[in-house]
Amino acid sequence: MYTVLCRRVLVQLSPPTRLLLLQRPSIGRRLRADAPDLLTLPDNNKSEHFQTTALPHYSTMTKIAIVYYSTYGHLRTLAQGIKTGLESAGATVDMLQVPETLPQEVLDKMGAPPKSDDEIVTADRLVEYDGIMFGVSGRYGGIPAQMKAFLDSTGGLWQKGALVGKPAGVFVSTGCQGGGQETSCVSVVHTMAHHGMVFVPLGYRDSKAFNVDEIHGGSPWGAGTIAAPTGARMPSQLELDIAETQGKAFAGIVEKLAA
Repeated sequence: MYTVLCRRVLVQLSPPTRLLLLQRPSIGRRLRADAPDLLTLPDNNKSEHFQTTALPHYSTMTKIAIVYYSTYGHLRTLAQGIKTGLESAGATVDMLQVPETLPQEVLDKMGAPPKSDDEIVTADRLVEYDGIMFGVSGRYGGIPAQMKAFLDSTGGLWQKGALVGKPAGVFVSTGCQGGGQETSCVSVVHTMAHHGMVFVPLGYRDSKAFNVDEIHGGSPWGAGTIAAPTGARMPSQLELDIAETQGKAFAGIVEKLAA
């Protein structure tokens, strides 16, 4: 018999099953402290039984993606606040930007700055993560064409149910207070629902969300920033603080669901 620590469970295994566990580490992911005392694994058409003994909680680092589109950098700056919160809760974070659909000539005429060095995401990458935070720049109360094109490219994942049960959240940047801070978020939730994802809203976890002494973005749907019609306003410290709160809370829920 062998003793193996696997996430939150101490497992007593006979040699054949030990080999199976090493070859398929995902089996260990399904072992939980609240699992039955007696589990069964197939081994060459035979049943292999082993006992489990619950251990104290051991934190497991979760992997979370921030998938965003940002034309002028406001949304990416807000994403940094989300990232800070996620990492403070022990998550590993990848910043992924959706592909640009506008020609460079058009972007130059719009005065858009160069894109960041963040990796360009493809739909198949989404399955690698325990949770996903979507960052959208509002367009007329909805999401930009770039994000819509990316979400539409996930049809293959939808057919396979590859994202079912995966937690997801959203944050947003708009030009003004009435520019779609809530409706832009809802536009992303539509896609989450069709995929069977678990939407995790910000709610009012941060008391700063009640602040009425200064203009700020954000809603119960997710953190937000207001860029102003000219794009002159970057995320304030208050907005970044709320984004950090959302990231930290999201990471905690993702860890629970991934356990």
